[in-house]
Amino acid sequence: MNWTIEYYSEAVEEFILGMPDGILADYIAIAGRMLTFGPNLGMPHIRPMGNGLFEIRSKGPEGHGRILFCAIRGRVIVILHGFIKKTQVTPKRELDIARRRMKEVKGERNR
Repeated sequence: MNWTIEYYSEAVEEFILGMPDGILADYIAIAGRMLTFGPNLGMPHIRPMGNGLFEIRSKGPEGHGRILFCAIRGRVIVILHGFIKKTQVTPKRELDIARRRMKEVKGERNR
């Protein structure tokens, strides 16, 4: 059984699809593999960020894109947030956004 990819919101999907062409092409290739094989592709494509949050490490001639996601029951991958990386370390602000959204999609907001 294959996996599916959903986006947290239309705005997240629009941001991802609006990334520079090279970064977008790499994301599409990695996402295609995730649809077939699931989200556990490992480095250099997927990096665990802790507590069920993962990042897609997309790169192109324009730089590095990061797409944060989680997997939920029913073989669904939810794309939570994306950004163009400008520093060596993933900014805390970007991780906080993704973690807040992950809690929401996993139904943990009111716990």
